[in-house]
Amino acid sequence: MNLKKLTTLIKTVYGSFISVKRVEQLLAHSELARIKVNPRYDDSRSLVRFGSKIYSQNDEDGIIREIFARIGTSNRTFVEFGVGNGLENNTIALLFEDWNGLWIDGSTRCIKAINENLPNVISAGRLRVVEALITTHNINELISEHIHSHEIDLLSVDIDGNDYHVLNAIMCIKPRVIVIEYNAKFTPPVLFCMDYDGAHTWKEDDCFGASLKFLEQNVLGYCLVGCSVVGANAFFVREDLVGDKFLEPFTAENHFEPARYYLGMFSSGHPASYKTLEKSLTMRVV
Repeated sequence: MNLKKLTTLIKTVYGSFISVKRVEQLLAHSELARIKVNPRYDDSRSLVRFGSKIYSQNDEDGIIREIFARIGTSNRTFVEFGVGNGLENNTIALLFEDWNGLWIDGSTRCIKAINENLPNVISAGRLRVVEALITTHNINELISEHIHSHEIDLLSVDIDGNDYHVLNAIMCIKPRVIVIEYNAKFTPPVLFCMDYDGAHTWKEDDCFGASLKFLEQNVLGYCLVGCSVVGANAFFVREDLVGDKFLEPFTAENHFEPARYYLGMFSSGHPASYKTLEKSLTMRVV
């Protein structure tokens, strides 16, 4: 029985005593637990079982933490573009572990909200925030103006379209780890990458990003070490850092996770708030 049918059944039994959203969250948690006990993930080098959500959209927070537990950190610096309003992305949780970095987003509304609600963290220099529509032509300038180390620990890319093209244009930094959204509609061995379009905006259709196999073959100098269980993000570690720490082979066929976007409804507790972020992170700054 699928989630939709189960939701309808539970609502029929319990009526108004339980909300549809809560039912969906409970079912998503149950489905997630079922997936993670699949023998496919038994190897201790697999990253899927380490997935967990703090502020990430899905289970990226736990996977990122596990990757750096294996390879260590250098300067604890991140760059993320496509950060939204700052309450749900791949690098917020890192600020709680004394990281620093740069956020870039093209939404005036989102950047305004971040600047207004996280002033102390920004003024302390731990977080730099830039409003810009990202292209292959401006990305290096946007980063290098605020990040002065060539090597950084983490780069996270999620702009719902030109992700690979922008990533491929970056020369000013050499990330140790890259997180990039992939188009899970195109299963291995399909090679798909949307044509570059500087004016592209995602229409909530299948015209975005690149297939996992395309990324595996074209993110040069890096190994594909895993994907989020939801089928949203792929994780790449620089070749010189991989060793025997991750599950081989480093192929899309081995690490592909299908689109399970319905699992994106699982939560890590109550909704995130700027008040909690600003207070907690300010305490760390002091």
